Amino acid sequence: MLLAITVNTKRVLFVTTHIWHTSGPKAGRVDKNYPLVNGHSGPVLDIDWCPHNDNILASGSEDCSVMVWQIPDQALTRPLSEPIVVLEGHSKRVGIVSWHPTARNVLLTAGSDNLIMVWNVGTGEPLVSMEDHPDLIYNVSWNHNGSLFCSTCKDRRLRVCDPRKREVVAERLAPHEGIRPMRAIFTKDGNIFTTGFTRMSQRELGLWDPTHFEEPIALLELDTSNGVLLPYYDPDASMVYLCGKGDSSIRYFEITEEPPFVHYLSTFSSKEPQRGMGFMPKRGVDVSKCEIARLYKLHDKKCEPITMTVPRKSDLFQDDLYPDTAGPEPALEAEEWMEGRDEEPTLVSMRMGYVPPKSRELKVARKNVLDSRPSTRRSVSACDANSLPPQVLERLLEELQNLKSTVLSQEKRICDLENKLSQYTNGTA
Repeated sequence: MLLAITVNTKRVLFVTTHIWHTSGPKAGRVDKNYPLVNGHSGPVLDIDWCPHNDNILASGSEDCSVMVWQIPDQALTRPLSEPIVVLEGHSKRVGIVSWHPTARNVLLTAGSDNLIMVWNVGTGEPLVSMEDHPDLIYNVSWNHNGSLFCSTCKDRRLRVCDPRKREVVAERLAPHEGIRPMRAIFTKDGNIFTTGFTRMSQRELGLWDPTHFEEPIALLELDTSNGVLLPYYDPDASMVYLCGKGDSSIRYFEITEEPPFVHYLSTFSSKEPQRGMGFMPKRGVDVSKCEIARLYKLHDKKCEPITMTVPRKSDLFQDDLYPDTAGPEPALEAEEWMEGRDEEPTLVSMRMGYVPPKSRELKVARKNVLDSRPSTRRSVSACDANSLPPQVLERLLEELQNLKSTVLSQEKRICDLENKLSQYTNGTA
């Protein structure tokens, strides 16, 4: 598998020892001694930035837990080991975390216990638990408004699930005849795009209508490489970008309503194979350069931004390239979604370029009911010292005293050095 990597308009973050800024004057690799996010007791398997808050990150781990983090805009000065909420309900490692596309604080998780859970992160409580998968779940993808999700599984079935009804509403056995892992994503119009293998181990693409799973809309053989193809979908341009571990290329296709339905467009090639790939949300691209997509390719020792542009002679805003795109504001609350309400993503215009909102703190209403650890994992306002638990306040005071001692010792050292320099200068004058 590719290394877990997630991208938003502020940062690229992945499971390794380095962090990159994606924009601003500090764009580029962060110093190797930069403090890390390291609260899990086991390896981290998947990470996902919240689409409604560029400072909120979810992570799933082999320690069977899911943690939600508030990442500050300013540089970390010490390792971040205290998440704002811990979600515990899986009995085996958690390999998939995926935020709901339109509802605030709704997070889906899937583990090696073959269990899919949907959480209200704002309260720390599970909303939905589904046990419909008899084997390892390969991937999960929400549809455009978050009313359904599709999943692929080691039992070779593609499923469409309604989480609020807790049922599988459609399924297809072996959309690709090969036994190797599949991937599936919803398209904006409700169809499902899949990648898999033929019986002869050729890589294959498929497009399916979940209401008529008997026959594919399109089925296309690609090549004989062994790497599982991971699809990254742009709903605004109706394009899919494909990459796999060990590949040194990215293929991209357009999905249309006319035959052959899945149109090959081009291939980006490079010399180095990729260890991971992240896809920038559309609101983070540079409209002044006619950039329609930006991917971040993870190498052994660097992270390379790959920009996809459509050359235009005019400097004017290109309306056809940039329809209104999904913005950071959620369309509904978790409670409204659970009550059965569905909304399309809240759109923003790209005409003046995207300006990210100010950082917002995720408020956790109460302690996670599944969490037996101290309540220091809740989100706490920095200015509300009275609400801090005694042990946290004591630790902060201790750190403050240590910092003061360090400052005083450094001031004394500076004074001593200045005196020595003055004596040396006077002695040689």
